[in-house]
Formats: sequence, C-alpha cells, structure tokens
Amino acid sequence: MPSVRPITRRKFLAGSSLAAAASVGLYTWRWEPHWIEIVDRTIAIADLPDSLVGATLVQLSDLHLGPRVDESYLQRVMQMAKELAPDIVAYTGDFISYDDPYRDRVQRFFPQLTRGKLGTVGILGNHDYGPGWQDAAAADFIVSVATDSGVQILRNETAMLSGLTIVGFDDLWADRFDPQPILGSLQPNTPSIALVHNPDAVDRSGWENFSGWILAGHTHGGQCKPPFLPPPLLPVQNPRYTSGEFELVGQRRLYINRGVGHLLRVRFNVRPEITRFTLQRSS
Repeated sequence: MPSVRPITRRKFLAGSSLAAAASVGLYTWRWEPHWIEIVDRTIAIADLPDSLVGATLVQLSDLHLGPRVDESYLQRVMQMAKELAPDIVAYTGDFISYDDPYRDRVQRFFPQLTRGKLGTVGILGNHDYGPGWQDAAAADFIVSVATDSGVQILRNETAMLSGLTIVGFDDLWADRFDPQPILGSLQPNTPSIALVHNPDAVDRSGWENFSGWILAGHTHGGQCKPPFLPPPLLPVQNPRYTSGEFELVGQRRLYINRGVGHLLRVRFNVRPEITRFTLQRSS
C-alpha cells in the first residue's frame, strides 16, 4: 500500500489561501453586485410645506441598462423601489451603458421605471450621452422615452412637486452643466433639492444662491472598498466624494448614492443602493 505523504503547513496555508481567494472572487462577482441595500435617511428642508412633512423621496442612480447589467436584476430593483410606495422618485443619471441596441433596451425597460405618487424626475449622466459623452441624439432619445414613461428629465431646469422645487442639472462631463441661470433665478427661502450626476459639480461656481441638499450618483461608491482604506478607483477629481453624506460650504449638504448598476460586474464592501429619504422641515 503506497504511503500517504502528510500535508505540510505550507501546502495547507497555500490551499486555504486559494480557497479563500476563490470565495471572495465569487462573492464580489456573483453575490454583492445584486445584493441591494435600502438605505433610510432623513432630509431636513427649510420651509417645507406641511403636506410634504413625512413624505418619502426615493433616489435611484446609475442603472447602466445595457449588456453588463442583467435586465431581470433591474426589474427586481424597480419592484423593490415600488414596494417602498415613494411619494417622489428621483433618478440621478446614467440610465444606460451605451451600445448599439440601446434603443431597443430603453423602449422595452423604461415603462417599468418606478414612479412616485406625487411626481418622478430625473437627470442625465455621462453614459446617457454615448461615446465620448457627446452623442446628443442618444441623450435626446433617452429623454423622449423617459418622458413617455412618466419621468420628467431636467436639463438645467426646475420642477415643482407639491410645493417642493427640484433643481435638476445636466451632465458635467458632457459639458452641459450650467448652474448660473437656474440658481441665479431661485428665490430665497424656496424649499428645494438639487440633483447632479457627478458630485464634482458641487465644487464648481454658481451655487452661491443655493442652500440645502444636493443628491448625486456617478461614483458607484468605488464599487470595491478594502477595509479601512478608500476605494482605489473613483471617477471624480475630489477624492473625498465616495458615497454617503458630505457637508459643504454655504449650508449645503451632499448625498452620493452608490448606484444599482455597474460597468464591471464586481462589488466588494460597496453594496448597490436604493435610498429612501424622509422629508422633514428644518428648524
């Protein structure tokens, strides 16, 4: 009978390390990219109308509808958001990842977008502008189908929803972010929330007349975040803009949603996010 060689400590550790690496790789690829987290936050807004105190606003961002994100997964996201019974829904850009059959996907999927009881608004992200972020026809098509599906896309415009002004900005990387006209005309003490796709936009000039909350997306939270370390890759100039809440100058606060989609199917310690905000009146 042949002798059995004992497993050395080195071989055992090597095998254990490989098994652990394989498990982490499987988790980051197959599990966490679809493990949605519903994040509950409170937004305090000055002079909020009585009718909106306690109302809910659901933020959805970075769907990246396209070949790399399972459409069945996005359908589940929409159903989860719908079950929250939001009063207002705000989409903060990157509805799609551009590819040749994007029009078919948009026409098929957009009627399933979650809508709010009081209204639904959205803005465009850089990927909604196609290759090089300069395909205006692609962006116009998305706006058209979104509008037909009950989503009002704001391109440096405002929308009034039951006494709350939603200020929506066009995309920074597409060179269409233009805050001056809209914020310059905003009346003082107007209860409002601003939407931008890329959080770097909050560092640009033109915000002097705005105070309050700004909701953004774009970063995906970095998609992978090692413990106790910042995400190694972030598509922003300001490296502190990862995800979550940030205090800004001028009585402004920024919230960055981690998004629900991805460009590469990998997430680690950065779960996809649906954010449910409860509106309150600030003292």
